[in-house]
Amino acid sequence: MTSRTLRLSDGGTVRVLEEGAGEPHLLIHGVGLRAEAWGPQMRLEAHVFAVDMPGHGESAPLAQGARLPDYVAWAARVIEALGKVPVNVAGHSMGSLIAGGLAIERPDLVKRVALLNGVHRRTPEARAAVLGRAAEIAAGAGSIEAPLSRCFTPDQVALRETVAGWLRAVSPEGNAMAYRAFAEGDSVYADRIGEISCPTLVLTGDGDLNSTPAMTYAMAGIVQHGQAVVIRGHRHMVNLTAPREVCTALRDWLAEEVTR
Repeated sequence: MTSRTLRLSDGGTVRVLEEGAGEPHLLIHGVGLRAEAWGPQMRLEAHVFAVDMPGHGESAPLAQGARLPDYVAWAARVIEALGKVPVNVAGHSMGSLIAGGLAIERPDLVKRVALLNGVHRRTPEARAAVLGRAAEIAAGAGSIEAPLSRCFTPDQVALRETVAGWLRAVSPEGNAMAYRAFAEGDSVYADRIGEISCPTLVLTGDGDLNSTPAMTYAMAGIVQHGQAVVIRGHRHMVNLTAPREVCTALRDWLAEEVTR
């Protein structure tokens, strides 16, 4: 695996982890994490590029006040800078909102899209809770214990500590801005998700209380070529806690024929 810095057309920089050969496959992580969150998926039979999201890891932040469409435009610049068009794109959590928005706004760049632990039309109560957490993070008062509990079962100690280290190390400004975009992002492209015409994998864990199985089935039913996968016994960080099942689902998705 190699690490390099990619310069974008707007002058921004992105850290990229790169592995393998074959079809290009871009991986975008969730809020507070970094490219290493995709460790198990770096070994897929593809040319895999995992990136640090803006303001995370070693990637430059976006301009203050960025919202989900700004992150989508950033992802388009990343693909253009990689020079691999079209690519397969998989996103986790906030990354899935970016990946879905990219498939809507720039279908010319996306061959297939995978939405892992994504959100879609939260209930008013869930929306209020996540907006409240966004306000806490922006004020510097957010705790990492709540998100860790949503991600891991009590026996997943080692993985929990690894992710806790990433959450503690993330830039407070980058984390707060991305979380605000995430908190508002479940409805930004909700009315347009039916425009996604490429093969689409929508996946979550049955214990994910925020990126729920109901959301997963709803999104898979709206896109034109969707498949829903719900992995039993797992929560929000399913790509780390159930790597074999997730990689199997991604391999099946990468094998789907693209006709366009």
